[in-house]
Amino acid sequence: MTEFFDAKETRSADERESALFAALPGQINHAKANAPYFGTLLADFDAGAVTDRAALARLPVTRKSDLIDLQQANTPFGGLNATAKGKLYRVFASPGPIYDPEGWGKDWWRIARALYAAGFRGGDLVHNCFSYHFTPGGIMFETAAHALGCPVFPAGVGNTEQQARAVADLKPAGYAGTPSFLKIILEKAVEMGLDHSSLTKACVSGEALLPPLRQSLNDLGVDVVQAYATADLGLIAYETMAKQGLVVDEDIIVEIVRPGTNDPVNPGEVGEVVVTSFNPDYPLIRFGTGDLSAVLDGQSPCGRTNMRLKGWMGRADQTTKIKGMFVHPRQVNDVAKRFDAVTRAKLVVEKVGDGDVMTLHVESNDHNDALAAALREALQSVCKLKGDIAFHIPGALPNDGKVIEDKR
Repeated sequence: MTEFFDAKETRSADERESALFAALPGQINHAKANAPYFGTLLADFDAGAVTDRAALARLPVTRKSDLIDLQQANTPFGGLNATAKGKLYRVFASPGPIYDPEGWGKDWWRIARALYAAGFRGGDLVHNCFSYHFTPGGIMFETAAHALGCPVFPAGVGNTEQQARAVADLKPAGYAGTPSFLKIILEKAVEMGLDHSSLTKACVSGEALLPPLRQSLNDLGVDVVQAYATADLGLIAYETMAKQGLVVDEDIIVEIVRPGTNDPVNPGEVGEVVVTSFNPDYPLIRFGTGDLSAVLDGQSPCGRTNMRLKGWMGRADQTTKIKGMFVHPRQVNDVAKRFDAVTRAKLVVEKVGDGDVMTLHVESNDHNDALAAALREALQSVCKLKGDIAFHIPGALPNDGKVIEDKR
Protein backbone atom coordinates (compact mmCIF):
# COMPACT_ATOMS: atom_id res chain seq x y z
CA MET A 1 0.00 0.00 0.00
CA THR A 2 1.23 3.48 -0.82
CA GLU A 3 0.49 6.61 1.15
CA PHE A 4 -0.68 8.65 -1.84
CA PHE A 5 -3.33 8.00 -4.48
CA ASP A 6 -0.96 9.05 -7.30
CA ALA A 7 2.17 11.09 -7.99
CA LYS A 8 0.12 14.23 -8.69
CA GLU A 9 -0.46 14.73 -4.97
CA THR A 10 3.20 15.43 -4.23
CA ARG A 11 4.03 17.66 -7.23
CA SER A 12 5.65 21.01 -6.68
CA ALA A 13 3.32 24.00 -6.86
CA ASP A 14 5.04 25.20 -10.04
CA GLU A 15 4.68 21.80 -11.70
CA ARG A 16 0.99 21.64 -10.81
CA GLU A 17 0.23 25.18 -12.01
CA SER A 18 2.13 24.59 -15.23
CA ALA A 19 0.22 21.39 -16.01
CA LEU A 20 -3.21 22.83 -15.20
CA PHE A 21 -2.77 26.04 -17.14
CA ALA A 22 -1.20 24.27 -20.10
CA ALA A 23 -4.41 22.24 -20.36
CA LEU A 24 -6.81 25.11 -19.65
CA PRO A 25 -6.91 26.82 -23.09
CA GLY A 26 -7.91 23.52 -24.70
CA GLN A 27 -10.69 23.01 -22.14
CA ILE A 28 -12.01 26.54 -22.68
CA ASN A 29 -12.02 26.02 -26.44
CA HIS A 30 -13.80 22.70 -25.92
CA ALA A 31 -16.46 24.41 -23.79
CA LYS A 32 -16.91 27.22 -26.31
CA ALA A 33 -17.27 24.79 -29.21
CA ASN A 34 -19.52 22.20 -27.58
CA ALA A 35 -21.46 23.83 -24.70
CA PRO A 36 -23.77 26.53 -26.15
CA TYR A 37 -23.89 28.52 -22.92
CA PHE A 38 -20.12 28.90 -22.77
CA GLY A 39 -19.97 29.48 -26.51
CA THR A 40 -22.01 32.63 -25.93
CA LEU A 41 -20.57 33.65 -22.55
CA LEU A 42 -16.94 33.36 -23.62
CA ALA A 43 -17.32 34.40 -27.26
CA ASP A 44 -15.19 37.52 -26.84
CA PHE A 45 -12.40 35.82 -24.87
CA ASP A 46 -9.30 34.28 -26.46
CA ALA A 47 -8.85 30.87 -24.84
CA GLY A 48 -5.21 30.78 -25.90
CA ALA A 49 -4.48 33.78 -23.68
CA VAL A 50 -5.82 32.15 -20.50
CA THR A 51 -2.54 30.69 -19.29
CA ASP A 52 -2.35 31.93 -15.70
CA ARG A 53 -4.58 32.89 -12.79
CA ALA A 54 -4.63 36.57 -13.66
CA ALA A 55 -5.99 35.79 -17.12
CA LEU A 56 -8.50 33.28 -15.73
CA ALA A 57 -9.78 35.93 -13.29
CA ARG A 58 -10.84 38.08 -16.24
CA LEU A 59 -13.43 35.49 -17.30
CA PRO A 60 -16.98 35.81 -15.90
CA VAL A 61 -18.15 33.62 -13.03
CA THR A 62 -21.22 31.42 -13.55
CA ARG A 63 -22.87 30.73 -10.21
CA LYS A 64 -24.77 27.67 -9.05
CA SER A 65 -27.62 30.01 -8.09
CA ASP A 66 -27.98 30.80 -11.82
CA LEU A 67 -28.58 27.17 -12.81
CA ILE A 68 -32.31 26.93 -12.08
CA ASP A 69 -33.14 29.83 -14.40
CA LEU A 70 -30.63 28.71 -17.04
CA GLN A 71 -32.00 25.18 -17.04
CA GLN A 72 -35.62 26.30 -17.18
CA ALA A 73 -34.78 28.44 -20.19
CA ASN A 74 -32.82 25.65 -21.90
CA THR A 75 -33.69 22.21 -20.53
CA PRO A 76 -32.24 20.12 -19.10
CA PHE A 77 -28.72 21.50 -18.44
CA GLY A 78 -28.91 25.14 -19.49
CA GLY A 79 -26.53 24.57 -22.39
CA LEU A 80 -23.57 24.07 -20.02
CA ASN A 81 -23.14 20.44 -21.10
CA ALA A 82 -20.75 19.52 -23.92
CA THR A 83 -22.13 15.99 -24.24
CA ALA A 84 -25.70 15.60 -25.49
CA LYS A 85 -28.29 14.14 -23.11
CA GLY A 86 -28.68 11.03 -25.25
CA LYS A 87 -24.99 10.20 -24.97
CA LEU A 88 -24.73 10.48 -21.17
CA TYR A 89 -24.54 7.58 -18.72
CA ARG A 90 -26.99 8.90 -16.11
CA VAL A 91 -29.00 12.04 -15.35
CA PHE A 92 -29.83 13.20 -11.80
CA ALA A 93 -32.02 15.81 -10.14
CA SER A 94 -30.86 17.84 -7.14
CA PRO A 95 -33.16 20.12 -5.11
CA GLY A 96 -34.21 23.21 -7.02
CA PRO A 97 -34.63 21.30 -9.24
CA ILE A 98 -31.17 21.32 -10.76
CA TYR A 99 -30.42 18.57 -13.25
CA ASP A 100 -26.97 17.01 -13.20
CA PRO A 101 -25.32 14.90 -15.92
CA GLU A 102 -23.00 11.93 -15.51
CA GLY A 103 -20.81 10.84 -18.41
CA TRP A 104 -19.28 7.47 -19.15
CA GLY A 105 -16.02 6.45 -17.56
CA LYS A 106 -14.38 5.29 -14.38
CA ASP A 107 -14.80 7.45 -11.24
CA TRP A 108 -16.42 10.26 -13.23
CA TRP A 109 -16.71 12.50 -10.13
CA ARG A 110 -13.08 11.79 -9.03
CA ILE A 111 -14.14 10.81 -5.47
CA ALA A 112 -11.70 7.87 -5.32
CA ARG A 113 -8.91 10.22 -4.25
CA ALA A 114 -10.91 11.24 -1.17
CA LEU A 115 -11.73 7.62 -0.25
CA TYR A 116 -8.07 6.70 -0.60
CA ALA A 117 -7.04 9.54 1.70
CA ALA A 118 -9.62 8.24 4.20
CA GLY A 119 -7.81 4.89 4.26
CA PHE A 120 -9.99 2.83 1.92
CA ARG A 121 -8.13 0.17 -0.06
CA GLY A 122 -9.08 -2.55 -2.50
CA GLY A 123 -11.15 -5.30 -0.88
CA ASP A 124 -12.67 -3.07 1.81
CA LEU A 125 -16.47 -3.37 1.89
CA VAL A 126 -17.98 0.12 1.87
CA HIS A 127 -21.29 0.67 3.67
CA ASN A 128 -22.65 3.45 1.44
CA CYS A 129 -25.42 5.51 3.02
CA PHE A 130 -25.61 8.32 0.48
CA SER A 131 -28.93 8.45 -1.35
CA TYR A 132 -29.34 6.52 -4.57
CA HIS A 133 -32.65 8.23 -5.30
CA PHE A 134 -32.80 11.27 -7.63
CA THR A 135 -29.51 12.79 -6.41
CA PRO A 136 -26.08 11.40 -7.38
CA GLY A 137 -24.49 11.03 -3.92
CA GLY A 138 -24.82 7.25 -3.76
CA ILE A 139 -23.47 6.73 -7.25
CA MET A 140 -20.65 9.25 -6.73
CA PHE A 141 -19.23 7.26 -3.83
CA GLU A 142 -20.07 3.83 -5.26
CA THR A 143 -18.19 4.46 -8.51
CA ALA A 144 -15.26 5.82 -6.49
CA ALA A 145 -15.19 2.70 -4.32
CA HIS A 146 -15.29 0.49 -7.41
CA ALA A 147 -12.37 2.45 -8.87
CA LEU A 148 -10.35 1.43 -5.79
CA GLY A 149 -11.46 -2.20 -6.07
CA CYS A 150 -13.85 -1.96 -3.10
CA PRO A 151 -17.18 -3.81 -3.02
CA VAL A 152 -20.16 -1.70 -1.96
CA PHE A 153 -23.23 -2.34 0.17
CA PRO A 154 -25.75 0.17 -1.31
CA ALA A 155 -27.48 0.95 1.98
CA GLY A 156 -28.94 4.32 1.09
CA VAL A 157 -30.80 6.28 3.75
CA GLY A 158 -33.28 5.29 6.47
CA ASN A 159 -34.08 1.88 7.98
CA THR A 160 -31.80 2.37 10.98
CA GLU A 161 -32.27 -1.05 12.56
CA GLN A 162 -31.61 -2.82 9.24
CA GLN A 163 -28.52 -0.64 8.75
CA ALA A 164 -27.19 -1.65 12.17
CA ARG A 165 -27.94 -5.32 11.47
CA ALA A 166 -26.13 -5.12 8.12
CA VAL A 167 -23.06 -3.64 9.79
CA ALA A 168 -23.01 -6.51 12.28
CA ASP A 169 -23.57 -9.19 9.64
CA LEU A 170 -21.54 -7.89 6.68
CA LYS A 171 -18.73 -6.33 8.74
CA PRO A 172 -17.93 -3.44 6.40
CA ALA A 173 -14.50 -1.84 6.76
CA GLY A 174 -15.79 1.68 6.28
CA TYR A 175 -18.72 4.02 5.79
CA ALA A 176 -19.67 6.68 3.26
CA GLY A 177 -22.54 9.06 4.00
CA THR A 178 -23.43 11.93 6.28
CA PRO A 179 -21.73 11.96 9.70
CA SER A 180 -24.98 12.40 11.62
CA PHE A 181 -26.50 9.26 10.10
CA LEU A 182 -23.37 7.28 10.91
CA LYS A 183 -23.79 8.26 14.56
CA ILE A 184 -27.43 7.18 14.47
CA ILE A 185 -26.52 3.76 13.02
CA LEU A 186 -23.73 3.14 15.51
CA GLU A 187 -25.84 4.18 18.48
CA LYS A 188 -28.62 1.88 17.27
CA ALA A 189 -26.11 -0.97 17.02
CA VAL A 190 -25.03 -0.33 20.62
CA GLU A 191 -28.67 -0.20 21.72
CA MET A 192 -29.37 -3.54 19.97
CA GLY A 193 -26.21 -5.17 21.31
CA LEU A 194 -24.78 -5.58 17.80
CA ASP A 195 -21.08 -5.64 16.91
CA HIS A 196 -19.96 -2.66 14.83
CA SER A 197 -16.23 -2.99 15.49
CA SER A 198 -15.36 -3.76 11.86
CA LEU A 199 -16.36 -0.25 10.86
CA THR A 200 -13.26 1.80 11.67
CA LYS A 201 -13.08 4.48 8.97
CA ALA A 202 -15.48 6.84 7.23
CA CYS A 203 -15.49 9.39 4.45
CA VAL A 204 -18.38 11.77 5.09
CA SER A 205 -19.96 14.65 3.23
CA GLY A 206 -23.24 16.48 2.80
CA GLU A 207 -23.22 18.35 6.13
CA ALA A 208 -20.86 20.02 8.56
CA LEU A 209 -18.62 17.75 10.63
CA LEU A 210 -18.42 19.73 13.86
CA PRO A 211 -15.80 18.79 16.49
CA PRO A 212 -18.29 17.30 18.99
CA LEU A 213 -19.74 15.01 16.31
CA ARG A 214 -16.28 13.97 15.14
CA GLN A 215 -15.33 13.15 18.73
CA SER A 216 -18.52 11.15 19.27
CA LEU A 217 -17.79 9.05 16.20
CA ASN A 218 -14.19 8.61 17.29
CA ASP A 219 -15.42 7.40 20.67
CA LEU A 220 -17.52 4.84 18.81
CA GLY A 221 -14.39 3.57 17.09
CA VAL A 222 -14.55 5.33 13.72
CA ASP A 223 -11.86 7.64 12.31
CA VAL A 224 -13.74 10.16 10.18
CA VAL A 225 -12.54 12.49 7.42
CA GLN A 226 -14.52 14.80 5.16
CA ALA A 227 -14.94 15.14 1.40
CA TYR A 228 -16.12 18.42 -0.12
CA ALA A 229 -17.92 17.54 -3.34
CA THR A 230 -20.91 18.73 -5.35
CA ALA A 231 -23.16 17.13 -7.93
CA ASP A 232 -21.98 19.66 -10.52
CA LEU A 233 -18.24 19.44 -10.03
CA GLY A 234 -17.49 16.20 -8.25
CA LEU A 235 -14.64 16.32 -5.77
CA ILE A 236 -13.40 19.81 -4.86
CA ALA A 237 -11.28 19.09 -1.77
CA TYR A 238 -10.81 16.37 0.80
CA GLU A 239 -9.52 15.88 4.31
CA THR A 240 -6.52 13.68 4.98
CA MET A 241 -5.42 11.90 8.13
CA ALA A 242 -3.59 15.09 9.12
CA LYS A 243 -7.02 16.70 9.64
CA GLN A 244 -5.64 20.15 8.98
CA GLY A 245 -7.81 21.65 6.27
CA LEU A 246 -9.11 20.18 3.02
CA VAL A 247 -6.61 19.46 0.24
CA VAL A 248 -7.81 20.62 -3.18
CA ASP A 249 -8.32 17.92 -5.82
CA GLU A 250 -5.56 17.61 -8.40
CA ASP A 251 -7.78 17.89 -11.50
CA ILE A 252 -9.48 21.25 -10.98
CA ILE A 253 -8.50 24.89 -10.50
CA VAL A 254 -9.88 26.56 -7.37
CA GLU A 255 -10.12 30.31 -6.78
CA ILE A 256 -11.56 32.26 -3.85
CA VAL A 257 -13.47 35.32 -5.05
CA ARG A 258 -15.29 38.15 -3.33
CA PRO A 259 -19.02 37.25 -3.17
CA GLY A 260 -21.03 38.92 -5.91
CA THR A 261 -17.97 39.65 -8.07
CA ASN A 262 -15.52 37.96 -10.43
CA ASP A 263 -12.55 39.19 -8.42
CA PRO A 264 -10.18 36.91 -6.44
CA VAL A 265 -9.67 37.95 -2.81
CA ASN A 266 -6.30 38.54 -1.19
CA PRO A 267 -4.51 35.44 0.19
CA GLY A 268 -6.19 34.18 3.35
CA GLU A 269 -9.38 36.20 2.91
CA VAL A 270 -12.74 34.45 3.09
CA GLY A 271 -14.68 34.38 -0.16
CA GLU A 272 -16.69 32.21 -2.54
CA VAL A 273 -15.20 28.95 -3.80
CA VAL A 274 -15.01 29.13 -7.61
CA VAL A 275 -13.96 26.04 -9.54
CA THR A 276 -12.84 25.41 -13.11
CA SER A 277 -13.31 21.80 -14.11
CA PHE A 278 -11.56 19.75 -16.79
CA ASN A 279 -14.55 17.43 -17.20
CA PRO A 280 -15.15 16.94 -20.96
CA ASP A 281 -18.90 16.26 -20.55
CA TYR A 282 -19.68 19.17 -18.23
CA PRO A 283 -16.87 21.71 -18.71
CA LEU A 284 -17.66 24.22 -15.99
CA ILE A 285 -15.46 27.30 -16.35
CA ARG A 286 -15.25 29.53 -13.25
CA PHE A 287 -18.25 27.94 -11.57
CA GLY A 288 -19.26 29.63 -8.31
CA THR A 289 -20.32 27.04 -5.76
CA GLY A 290 -22.05 29.48 -3.42
CA ASP A 291 -19.86 28.21 -0.55
CA LEU A 292 -17.54 30.40 1.51
CA SER A 293 -14.03 29.28 2.40
CA ALA A 294 -10.45 30.53 2.53
CA VAL A 295 -7.04 29.18 1.58
CA LEU A 296 -4.84 27.93 4.41
CA ASP A 297 -1.21 28.96 4.31
CA GLY A 298 1.43 26.29 3.75
CA GLN A 299 1.19 22.59 2.94
CA SER A 300 -0.51 19.73 4.71
CA PRO A 301 1.64 17.74 7.17
CA CYS A 302 0.45 14.59 5.39
CA GLY A 303 2.84 15.32 2.50
CA ARG A 304 0.29 16.37 -0.11
CA THR A 305 1.37 19.63 -1.68
CA ASN A 306 -1.77 21.17 -3.18
CA MET A 307 -3.45 24.21 -1.66
CA ARG A 308 -5.75 23.63 1.31
CA LEU A 309 -9.15 25.10 2.10
CA LYS A 310 -10.28 25.86 5.65
CA GLY A 311 -13.56 24.05 5.00
CA TRP A 312 -17.13 25.27 4.68
CA MET A 313 -17.53 28.71 6.23
CA GLY A 314 -21.04 29.71 5.18
CA ARG A 315 -22.97 30.68 2.07
CA ALA A 316 -21.77 33.27 -0.41
CA ASP A 317 -25.24 34.18 -1.67
CA GLN A 318 -26.15 36.77 0.95
CA THR A 319 -29.00 38.41 -0.93
CA THR A 320 -31.47 39.99 1.49
CA LYS A 321 -34.74 41.90 1.30
CA ILE A 322 -34.90 45.38 2.80
CA LYS A 323 -38.10 47.41 2.78
CA GLY A 324 -39.45 45.18 0.03
CA MET A 325 -36.32 45.52 -2.16
CA PHE A 326 -33.80 42.77 -2.79
CA VAL A 327 -30.19 43.84 -2.22
CA HIS A 328 -27.42 41.66 -3.69
CA PRO A 329 -23.71 41.41 -2.79
CA ARG A 330 -22.75 42.53 -6.28
CA GLN A 331 -24.56 45.84 -5.66
CA VAL A 332 -22.52 46.48 -2.53
CA ASN A 333 -19.34 45.75 -4.46
CA ASP A 334 -20.49 48.02 -7.30
CA VAL A 335 -20.80 50.89 -4.81
CA ALA A 336 -17.35 50.24 -3.36
CA LYS A 337 -15.69 50.06 -6.78
CA ARG A 338 -16.79 53.60 -7.58
CA PHE A 339 -14.35 54.98 -4.99
CA ASP A 340 -10.58 54.45 -5.14
CA ALA A 341 -10.36 55.41 -1.46
CA VAL A 342 -12.52 52.42 -0.42
CA THR A 343 -10.71 49.10 -0.05
CA ARG A 344 -13.56 46.95 1.32
CA ALA A 345 -17.26 47.37 2.04
CA LYS A 346 -19.87 45.49 4.01
CA LEU A 347 -23.57 46.27 4.30
CA VAL A 348 -25.13 45.62 7.72
CA VAL A 349 -28.92 45.50 8.07
CA GLU A 350 -30.55 45.89 11.49
CA LYS A 351 -34.01 46.30 12.91
CA VAL A 352 -34.44 49.57 14.80
CA GLY A 353 -37.89 49.91 16.31
CA ASP A 354 -40.31 48.84 13.58
CA GLY A 355 -38.03 49.77 10.72
CA ASP A 356 -35.07 48.36 8.81
CA VAL A 357 -31.84 50.35 8.94
CA MET A 358 -28.87 49.63 6.69
CA THR A 359 -25.34 50.88 7.20
CA LEU A 360 -22.52 50.60 4.69
CA HIS A 361 -19.31 49.90 6.61
CA VAL A 362 -16.27 50.82 4.52
CA GLU A 363 -12.54 50.45 5.01
CA SER A 364 -10.71 53.60 3.94
CA ASN A 365 -7.86 55.88 4.97
CA ASP A 366 -10.07 58.84 4.08
CA HIS A 367 -12.74 59.54 6.69
CA ASN A 368 -14.45 62.75 5.60
CA ASP A 369 -17.92 64.17 5.11
CA ALA A 370 -17.54 64.56 1.34
CA LEU A 371 -16.72 60.87 0.85
CA ALA A 372 -19.55 59.87 3.19
CA ALA A 373 -22.02 61.98 1.21
CA ALA A 374 -20.83 60.52 -2.09
CA LEU A 375 -21.11 56.99 -0.70
CA ARG A 376 -24.65 57.61 0.55
CA GLU A 377 -25.62 58.93 -2.88
CA ALA A 378 -24.04 55.94 -4.64
CA LEU A 379 -25.71 53.48 -2.25
CA GLN A 380 -29.12 54.98 -2.93
CA SER A 381 -28.49 55.06 -6.68
CA VAL A 382 -27.43 51.42 -6.90
CA CYS A 383 -29.67 49.83 -4.25
CA LYS A 384 -32.63 52.26 -4.44
CA LEU A 385 -32.51 52.51 -0.64
CA LYS A 386 -31.08 55.05 1.78
CA GLY A 387 -28.36 54.02 4.22
CA ASP A 388 -25.82 55.35 6.68
CA ILE A 389 -22.03 55.22 6.26
CA ALA A 390 -19.53 54.00 8.87
CA PHE A 391 -15.78 54.33 8.29
CA HIS A 392 -13.09 51.88 9.43
CA ILE A 393 -9.35 51.73 8.96
CA PRO A 394 -8.12 49.18 6.37
CA GLY A 395 -8.12 45.66 7.80
CA ALA A 396 -10.66 46.44 10.53
CA LEU A 397 -13.67 44.62 9.06
CA PRO A 398 -13.95 40.91 9.98
CA ASN A 399 -12.45 38.37 7.57
CA ASP A 400 -15.70 36.40 7.31
CA GLY A 401 -16.59 36.69 3.63
CA LYS A 402 -19.77 38.60 4.41
CA VAL A 403 -20.63 41.39 2.01
CA ILE A 404 -24.15 41.67 3.48
CA GLU A 405 -24.83 40.87 7.14
CA ASP A 406 -28.48 40.71 8.11
CA LYS A 407 -28.77 41.16 11.89
CA ARG A 408 -32.56 41.45 12.02
